[in-house]
Amino acid sequence: MDRNRPGRAPNSRLRLAAGGLGLAVSLLAFFPAPTTLLWMVAIGVTEWGYLFAPLPLFLFLPGGRASLAGRIAALLGLLTTLLLISPLLRAFPVAASLPSRLTAAFGEAAPRFVVGAAPRPAPLNPLDLFRGIASPEVREVQRSYKTVAGQTLGIDLYLPRLSQAPAPVVLIVHGGGWRSGDRSELPQLNRYLAARGYLVASIDYRLAPRAPFPAAYDDVKGAIAYLKANAGELGVDPERLVLLGRSAGGELALLVAYTAEPGMVRGVVAFYAPADLQYSYAHPGNRWVIDSRGLLEGYLGGPPVRRPTAYDAASPIRFVGPPTPPTLLIHGGRDELVSPVQSERLAARLEEVGRPALLLSLPWATHACDAHFNGPCGQISAYAIERFLAAVTK
Repeated sequence: MDRNRPGRAPNSRLRLAAGGLGLAVSLLAFFPAPTTLLWMVAIGVTEWGYLFAPLPLFLFLPGGRASLAGRIAALLGLLTTLLLISPLLRAFPVAASLPSRLTAAFGEAAPRFVVGAAPRPAPLNPLDLFRGIASPEVREVQRSYKTVAGQTLGIDLYLPRLSQAPAPVVLIVHGGGWRSGDRSELPQLNRYLAARGYLVASIDYRLAPRAPFPAAYDDVKGAIAYLKANAGELGVDPERLVLLGRSAGGELALLVAYTAEPGMVRGVVAFYAPADLQYSYAHPGNRWVIDSRGLLEGYLGGPPVRRPTAYDAASPIRFVGPPTPPTLLIHGGRDELVSPVQSERLAARLEEVGRPALLLSLPWATHACDAHFNGPCGQISAYAIERFLAAVTK
């Protein structure tokens, strides 16, 4: 028996190191990421963690618990597994209450049904976490919708499948802090909605600091004008238009929806969007994760002390009023890049003026949680968006 001991200590120490590393990573399921890189890891932990949860249990393999280090490693493995599945466990109560909350906020509405592309029957299906959300292929067309200052802006059209024309329109505005990103981001939702009878249009827009506000705002309005001008060719109903934006794109989608002529926009969906840019500047995020003040200065041409009018003009919360269209806000409760306070304050303002709105708060989720379309954030938000679209475009 003694001859086995020389190899046992290094093996136990290796298990202990693996257990410690796994636990450290899994803590991102609850604690804010301190750097940009760890924020990206946190997306994986919170939205893909359930897939990796069984791996730490290998620290319980026979022989590994013969030493104190091995027993500690096994305990760390168990804790890691529990932390990795905790986002999913926290998602189920949100999913359970979502159907009634959507009905209370926007009224009863049956989702569009297309043969071969049925609506989601429930907000969170455990099987879909592994097999994926089934959706048939749709036709995608690339065009340009505007040329300005020598720059041609593209639009990707996801054409509805077996839709009864004219189809409702969903205009997608990408994120990226107003200075990066493009229309190709996160296409799974676009294809999902197009398969269910919506024309989905994902656009590029001019980026800061080369093209500061209101350039991007004007571009989103230009895309709406393009869709209206080509409605007959595209087979869409321009009077049933919904805007959907993520992060900086959420700010643009909200701003255009809230400043449009009454009735022009039927509804707006904003993922983790800044709604009050003065507040954003006064309460910046962790500089090691995001330079929020730098992004705002690039977008708006300087700090608020020099550009107060621009900050106010770009803040959707300042344009909430009786004509404001129905709003669906989706925000992770531990978002390191855009504080969930932004959506909470906007939701409170919408409630104050009596406008239809719902804040779908996802306690486990961080910024860009919908990057995994089959994960808890992706499934729940897809369900909410599908029902929201049905309610506001009927």
